[in-house]
Formats: sequence, C-alpha cells, structure tokens
Amino acid sequence: MNLLEALSEKVLIGDGAIGTLLYSYGIDRSFEELNRTHPEEILRIHQAYVNAGSNVIQTNSYGANYIKLSRYGLAEQVKKLNSAAVKIARQAAGNQAFVVGTIGGIHGAGPTLGLQEEIKRSFREQLYCLLHEGVDGILLETYFDIEELAMVLEIAREETDLPIITNVSMHEPGVLQNGIQFSDALHRLETLGANVVGVNCRLGPHHILKALESVPIPQKAFLSAYPNASMPEYEDGKLLYKTEPNYFERFGELFRQQGVRLMGGCCGTTPEHIAALVKGVDGKSPITKKVVKKQSIITIAEKEKVPAIALHETVKLRNSVIVELGTPRNLETDIFFEAANALKEAKVDCITLADNSLASPRICNMAMATRLEKEVGIPSIVHISCRDRNLIGMQSHLMGLHTLGIRDVLAITGDPTKVGDFPGATSVFDVTSFELIRMIKQLNKGISPSGKSLKQKTSFNVAAAFNPNIRNVSKAVERLEKKIEYGADFIMTQPIFCKEKIVEVKEATKHLDVPIFIGIMPIVSAKNAEFLHNEVPGIKLTDDVRSRMAAAPLDPNLSRKEGLVIAKELIDTVLEHFNGVYLITPFYRYELSVELAQYIHVKTTEGALELVNK
Repeated sequence: MNLLEALSEKVLIGDGAIGTLLYSYGIDRSFEELNRTHPEEILRIHQAYVNAGSNVIQTNSYGANYIKLSRYGLAEQVKKLNSAAVKIARQAAGNQAFVVGTIGGIHGAGPTLGLQEEIKRSFREQLYCLLHEGVDGILLETYFDIEELAMVLEIAREETDLPIITNVSMHEPGVLQNGIQFSDALHRLETLGANVVGVNCRLGPHHILKALESVPIPQKAFLSAYPNASMPEYEDGKLLYKTEPNYFERFGELFRQQGVRLMGGCCGTTPEHIAALVKGVDGKSPITKKVVKKQSIITIAEKEKVPAIALHETVKLRNSVIVELGTPRNLETDIFFEAANALKEAKVDCITLADNSLASPRICNMAMATRLEKEVGIPSIVHISCRDRNLIGMQSHLMGLHTLGIRDVLAITGDPTKVGDFPGATSVFDVTSFELIRMIKQLNKGISPSGKSLKQKTSFNVAAAFNPNIRNVSKAVERLEKKIEYGADFIMTQPIFCKEKIVEVKEATKHLDVPIFIGIMPIVSAKNAEFLHNEVPGIKLTDDVRSRMAAAPLDPNLSRKEGLVIAKELIDTVLEHFNGVYLITPFYRYELSVELAQYIHVKTTEGALELVNK
C-alpha cells in the first residue's frame, strides 16, 4: 500500500519537530549538517516519533538546499546531506512508516527580491537528491509565499508522480501574507497537482483549527495540519514551548472532524505531542463531509471597491521643486522652521525629510512632517529606511504615517550603522528597499504584510531612490525598472554634478512612464567638492567642476557664488528633460536652496511666456 492509498482509508499521523528537539539539546547550527556529523542523534529522534505512533516521518532536510546551506559554508554538501537524511529516516521507519522528503520554503516570512531563478535551481538540485534516494513522497512545508510554493510545486509535479504534500504557513488564521484566503490557496495548490494540501508552523492548534473551519474538503486531494505546540516564550536567551502534550489529544479529534487526513506537529512539538494526536484519532475513520463556516475576512475583491488614490499633485506637475531639509540632530528646532518658512516663501512644492541619514539620530521625520503641515502649511515626503525597523516596527510606522495624514514617502535602504554615531548599533534590514515598496503598496490594498485586513486602505505615493552616478547607467536603470515593477510612483535621484550625465540619464530612462526628479546639490567650497568626490559613495564630480571650485578655495563668497553658478547650469539641463528638480540642502545652508528655487521659478515662468508669445 502506498501513501495515497493509505490516506484514502484512514487518518495518518505525521511526526513533530526535529529542529526544536535539537535546539533543546543545545545545538544551534545547521541541523541538516548533523545528518553527516551526528547521524545517531537524528536516528534517535526519528525512532522516537515512530515509537510514538507516527506512520509518516519526514527527512531532516528542511534547509538542505544550496541557498540555506551557503550560510554555513556547506553549499557543496547538498547531495551528501540529503542522501544521508533519507537513509537515516528509512532506517528509523522500517516497515512501520512512510518517509517523505522535506523541502522548506526559501522566502520565509517575507519575499526576497531576485531569487526566483536561484530558488528554482536550488529546489531542483535538492529534489533530485531526495528522489534519487527513493522517498515515498515529497513534503513542501513552511511556505509563507504562495507564489514561491506554486512555482516549486509545478517543478516537482513535472519531475515525479510521487505524492506531493504542500503546507502553507499563515501569520493570521485564514489568510496568507499576500491577502489570499487560506481556502483559495489550498484550492490553487490542488489544481496545480498537489496530493495533500494544508498548513504548518507559526500557529498553534487553536488557530489552525479556526482556519480549517472555512476550508471545504478537497475533491482531488487530502487535507493536512501540522500546528506549532504553542506560542513560544523567551527565557534566558532561548525560545521555549510549554504547551502540555495532552492538549493535542483533543485536537486530533477536532482536526479529523474538519476533514484532515494527515496530521502532525511543527515547532515545539515532541513525540509526546504526537502520541497525544494518535490517542485522539485512535480507531476513528476519516470524514468525507463537513459543514464549512463562512470566512469573516474582508477579501481583496471587497477592498478593491474602494476608489484608488490619485498621485499627489506635486509629483505630477512639470517643473516641480522638492527640497531636502534634514531634521535637527538636537532638540533645537528654530533654524529648521526658519528654513521651512523661507522655502515656502520661495514657492517650494514639497520638503523631503531624511530618515536618520548617515546613520546618526535626528528628530523623527514623522514628527517634523506633522509640524510642517500644521505650522508651516507645506507638504512633506518622508524617507523610510529599511535599516532601523523590523517588520513589526515598519508596519506600525506606516500605519502611524497614514493616521497622521502623511501620504508621500521615499523607500530607501539606509546608510550602514558603522558610518554613524553608534557604529555598534544593529542594522535590521528585514526587507530591502524593493520589498519595502511592495509592502507599502500592499498596505494600499488594505492588507498588512501578514495578510491580515487593515479594515481600510492606506493611500501612500511611493518614491524610489535612483543612483545614476555609475559607469554603466543601464545597470542602475535595471534596478530602477524593478522598483517601478514593485510599485514605485516616482523617482528621486542622487545628486548629479555633470550636464552630460543628466542627458545620459534621460536617454536611459525615456521609456519609463514615471516622474523623475533629478538631485541637485549646490557645492559650497573646494573642500566640500573634494570630500564629495573622494569620500561619499555614489558621487563623482567632473574634473571641470572640481577645478572651478578650486579656483577660489580661500574666499567663501566666491566659492558660494561659483557653486550656485554650477548648480544653475545643471538645473537648466534638468528643466529641458525632466519633471522637476530635487534640491539637496547642504549643511543647513537653506538660503542656497531658496535662491535655486527662485531661479527655477523664474526660468519656468520665462519658458511659459515664450510658449505663449509663440
């Protein structure tokens, strides 16, 4: 009897966590490496689950792929570790249990940019290794990203006729992180050829049961459920699961009533938890009919009935002027608001506020943006760095911005902490700037990164940063295209100090249908010019600009004047080719930005008059 034949007749019991047990023994490295270095430990865990009543055990190969093994310097051991995993599981299973080859999700709790092809290659390599050793089926588990799971499922289905088990993971009961309903996700996997569809990890039995109540019994597949033991506690630097195993006995029967044919455990579960599941379903037949509860989650389709937001007028207008004004490094704010009022008088369209630039703490840009709107009456573009906030803090921050009425943001990676005031501070980087753009756009659909409904849509316009100051601009444009694909509404560039580079950027981006604001930073001295050229990543000055600034190194007035002349020459070129100018204020010398803003308005007014006279 094969695995599918057994599932058609009775409820099967899978195993529980392997990593949790190894972790509890004090092992905190690649668990898959232990297939070679400590095979007796892995064998002992498998045997404990078989003795507890598991009739489906999984190989210790969850992270035994090229991408994950690379983190431990084990990338070249994919074949050896997967081969050993199957052999150990076979030895433990004997004729008492089926052995399924486990392949875990790569993306984890958040999608990772540009890994699709690498994931495919890594998945195929691991899949071939497991199939070669003769497993009874393939288990694809802990996939938060339904698109990744669908992608690898299609590959697996092409390569084998063996049973394939697909388990998604949810942050919230009944909904995946991209907002798709759990039942819809399982139906999609069934359509793609999965033989068993279900859920594992992240949630305990209570919430997984709640999610299963809205899932009909599949027509061509079986249901599975592998809950965590509980929510973990954090004690003395370790994650601990304290749910009593007997708690699982009750859920064995409850899962059976929801049509589950394959049940086991995930993080925190032990052989004792599995023995409790066995006791809960002992002697009971699987069900074929159930009453499906209506899911009470707002669907994407319902949210899409809300009218879409319009792009902010500032970024739609040609010849708009955006000025960057750093928030104060201390609690003295008088100069900041003096500068803001002067810029408003100069008819600047918007002030953009950096997010702790150069990794040095400043007054929160969200707070200053709120005061600018109320006290000065000028809108802001708030920068959001990936460096300082984890996913929890990032979502909270974005919801706060929305609640305060701040609608325009710039998604950036952020300067590394080692360049700032606290070089030992931790850089978070839960997401890249690409993923941050996509995350914000998902909030605009009313869906949190966990997939949970926000009950309302946010209404953010998202800017993306663009650094054209590299030799091969086409490479930078490729990254820019990806940001636009992820949802960027408009672009703000690093400062450019060369008219020819501005024209080059225009040619390279003329196919892009988004507003682009070219960064212009007035140079204040020869020393400033040399610092920018030699010490600031991503910025290079031409020999002509450097020599012009060097001609008046000891006269601040001449240096200032020449710096403004250079900036105005660059602005003239920008106004010929782009939507507007992004002025970057140096060293709080806001009078320079004021003069340049006035110059832009004069130039654009003259241009408008010329058109009228023609």
